[in-house]
Amino acid sequence: MKNAKVALLMGSKNDLPKLQPAIDTLAQFGVPLTVRVMSAHRTPATVAEFATNARAAGLRVMIAAAGGAAHLAGVVAAHTTLPVIGIPVEGGALNGLDALLSTVQMPGGIAVATVGIGSGGAMNAGLLAVQILALSDPELAVKFDKFRADQREKVAKADSDVVALDQFR
Repeated sequence: MKNAKVALLMGSKNDLPKLQPAIDTLAQFGVPLTVRVMSAHRTPATVAEFATNARAAGLRVMIAAAGGAAHLAGVVAAHTTLPVIGIPVEGGALNGLDALLSTVQMPGGIAVATVGIGSGGAMNAGLLAVQILALSDPELAVKFDKFRADQREKVAKADSDVVALDQFR
């Protein structure tokens, strides 16, 4: 965990492939990351200890991903004052809807920023962590601005390509 600025916690190792977009996004921006498996229900003391000590360990943002009852983000948020981003992991009988509702329905006073279900949500969790860190890191802010400019250019190029195919103009 040395030098990590972001922690990605997951309730199960099986969730790792679904969270790869978050890991890849943080790596793309050069953000040091620690990845851990811990459960709000099976290892609650471990979660509480990790979250309580996160700031002192140098972490600045916590990302917590879980499926089903998805209490991990809430338990983390209850034990730290760092920003917490919750990723509802798709799967199970409700294909992640249960995880989404569990993650997004936090009581007032314990904030968890919640992203969408699926790979887009995992990527957005990484991007949101980058944006939070960029508030106090001008170099990271420049990288994020470039990322957004590149996105705009890709869409403009795609539009130009499609307009060129338009037979009715």
